Amino acid sequence: MKKLMLGVLVVIGAVSAFGGGKKEAVNAVEKIKQAGKVRIGVFADKHPFGYVDAQGTFQGYDVYFAHRIAQDLLGDENAIDFVTVEPASRVEYLESDKVDIILANFTVTPQRAEVVDFALPYMKVALGIVSPDAEPITEISQLIGKKLIVIKGTTAETYFTENYPQIELVKFDQISEAFNALKDGRGAALSQDNTLLFAWAIQNPGFSTRIGSIGSLDTIAPAVRKGNKALLDWLNQEIRTGVGPSFFHDDYRATLLPVYGDTVDPESVVVEQGVVQ
Repeated sequence: MKKLMLGVLVVIGAVSAFGGGKKEAVNAVEKIKQAGKVRIGVFADKHPFGYVDAQGTFQGYDVYFAHRIAQDLLGDENAIDFVTVEPASRVEYLESDKVDIILANFTVTPQRAEVVDFALPYMKVALGIVSPDAEPITEISQLIGKKLIVIKGTTAETYFTENYPQIELVKFDQISEAFNALKDGRGAALSQDNTLLFAWAIQNPGFSTRIGSIGSLDTIAPAVRKGNKALLDWLNQEIRTGVGPSFFHDDYRATLLPVYGDTVDPESVVVEQGVVQ
């Protein structure tokens, strides 16, 4: 009888634990509404996608979307707690419940999808390489025997580690640190998302993105904690129909066009309603 009762208690405990996790996921959106704020992880130094301006205000393509999420979820576009993240901390901030959503130019990869849940994409991206005009890098083979600057936790770090182990990587935690290292000559070139490099090169004469696309075309999407189905479903619905069919083109015109001008085709960047063309 004691053994039977012990078995029943174990089963009840397991069911309760499972049920508790399910309840937490189901109530995730309601918890945000009860808190009156949505916690969104963004970059503070990745102009023009997520950055802090001279007045101390978050700006950029990701931030524009964040305000719309707050408006549609809470009825107030400013009902946001912006949490600054670094590329390598994005997963940890979700897993430790420091943020509800990551909107920090988060490229979707199979490895990341094992530990976080990605919503539908809102942007397209590929890797690129920027280098000084005085010593341009036009082919990856030119980097053999030289140093390539990358940022920890990015797809650039993964790509070159897996595909070009003979190239020495100089790694930095922060985006701004990496670009400063390029300016200081601590590397022959820097690899990062081409959308960022195009903008940075325009603002920094003397540097050019002579290798504009490496590897496959990837997508960028919001991410939530693994298993947070309620919030994931809400985000997917928001991207499909909530923001409207031209929202991200509006976002592009407001945040990226002033930087890119006519140097970038918006269709090479923007994804509407989660459908990659």
